[in-house]
Amino acid sequence: MSEFLLLKAALVWLLISTGASFAGNVDVDMLNKRDDGAKMVYSLDIVDINVGDTVTWLPTAKGHNVEIIAGPDSAELPRKSKLNKKFTHQFDVPGVYLYQCTPHKSMGMIGLVVVGDNTNNKDAISSTKVNGKSKKKLAKLLSELD
Repeated sequence: MSEFLLLKAALVWLLISTGASFAGNVDVDMLNKRDDGAKMVYSLDIVDINVGDTVTWLPTAKGHNVEIIAGPDSAELPRKSKLNKKFTHQFDVPGVYLYQCTPHKSMGMIGLVVVGDNTNNKDAISSTKVNGKSKKKLAKLLSELD
């Protein structure tokens, strides 16, 4: 067997035996209406991912964006995305993140990303100021994390 094939086989064995995994990605659509009848929403209200995974928000309807407004204390939050543009963010700090569509935040267009099954900052997220229908929706989403 050539040295290259031996090296390749050793690398595959190492990855399998150590349980190494590769980062994943979750796509979330920005919608005017979801199949369940909800209006001005993201396709997923709660996204559960591992540390190092990414979420990509896709502009499937015009007039939407993503603004991550709260997260764990040690996390650096990105700037809000531009309207009608795809936006991807890698989450490297475990915890709960709250995001919204800036133009439709009072209509309840919010969502949560839970990274690494860590909900330690859930109380801090619950005290984040949101407006209109987002108040009731945030309370509902946080109750689903229990």
